[in-house]
Amino acid sequence: MSTTDKDTPSADELDQMTNDDLVKLGTNLDGVEIIHRGERFPEPGTKAEKRAERQIAVWLTIAGISALACFVIFLWNHWEFALPGTSDYWRYTLNTPLLGVTFGLSILSIGIALVLITKKFIPSEIAVQDRHDGPGSTEVDKKTIVAELVDSGTKSTLGRRKMLIGSGLFAFGALALTGVVAGLGGFIKNPWAKREDAPLWHTGWSPIYNPKSQPNETVFLRRDTGNPYQVALVRPEDLDSGGMETVFPWRVSDGYGETEESREKLLWGLRYVSNPVMLIRLRPEDAARAIKRKGQESFNYGDYFAYTKVCSHLGCPTSLYEQRTNRILCPCHQSQFNALEYAKPVFGPAARALAQLPLTVNDQGYMVAAGDFIEPVGPAFWERKS
Repeated sequence: MSTTDKDTPSADELDQMTNDDLVKLGTNLDGVEIIHRGERFPEPGTKAEKRAERQIAVWLTIAGISALACFVIFLWNHWEFALPGTSDYWRYTLNTPLLGVTFGLSILSIGIALVLITKKFIPSEIAVQDRHDGPGSTEVDKKTIVAELVDSGTKSTLGRRKMLIGSGLFAFGALALTGVVAGLGGFIKNPWAKREDAPLWHTGWSPIYNPKSQPNETVFLRRDTGNPYQVALVRPEDLDSGGMETVFPWRVSDGYGETEESREKLLWGLRYVSNPVMLIRLRPEDAARAIKRKGQESFNYGDYFAYTKVCSHLGCPTSLYEQRTNRILCPCHQSQFNALEYAKPVFGPAARALAQLPLTVNDQGYMVAAGDFIEPVGPAFWERKS
């Protein structure tokens, strides 16, 4: 339905109209017929009205407190890896679940509050509208839609409810603060500063430099036995065809846990974020048709391929390997990578291939790293090379 010049009020007539007149005009121009409309609380100040307001304010307050709790946990909780039995183990273990629970509770509470606002304060209305296509908005359309929005706010009585306004600002403000901090948290670090545990441009597999070892030292593949102080190295014949195993870096200078310094080095090899690697032995027929990435044609050793376990999406562990399809799976957000094509992402939100570790075998028959990763491990922005 389009308006004609006869139906359209002049600018002077629009200025003289009350808000109710503009609302009625707007609904008529839009082809809307209001069949029924009733306020939730015709008599202000009743116990039911105050009870409804307090109920919504409670949910908004819960949302704000939950968001602030998430903010505190994100900034000050223990996020570094801790082994069972250590003093920080439970703080480390509960860190991620607490972040999810507090942030999720904040969003859930806001959702409940919005539903209650709609059910308790927005006037009940039954309207019928004729849908139609039309030209761009006219001056009449602009004024009437503003009037309708103002009318909705007035009739809902939300504008005069200071308790709801205050609790709403608290809830949405705390949630926004937490979301911004969490979003920017991964970017706030100095890319040029060398940290004590490792510089940004090297990982735990670097044979060139590592703060816990000697330079130019051979880096062996160490399997995870469940005992952090037991060293079990990998030989090519140890893994069955089509098998997968998680390995970590180890150097002779790391020792076998006989001293306090050695135990510290062994723990560092297991817990540093870039160290876990998925060692895969493809079946011979699959290895023969594997597609290798340009510049990484020699990274595999026969039918052995090694990829970081740190997902390129958000850093979760890609801990699942499906032998039949040769797919590497990340359980967090269901990203999938093709082990036959340099761990290229084939499903899910991940956009980059998993970093591949170059492999070889030394004179003693042990599998060792032929070098460090040549691309960023995981989603870290600052570790990208130009």
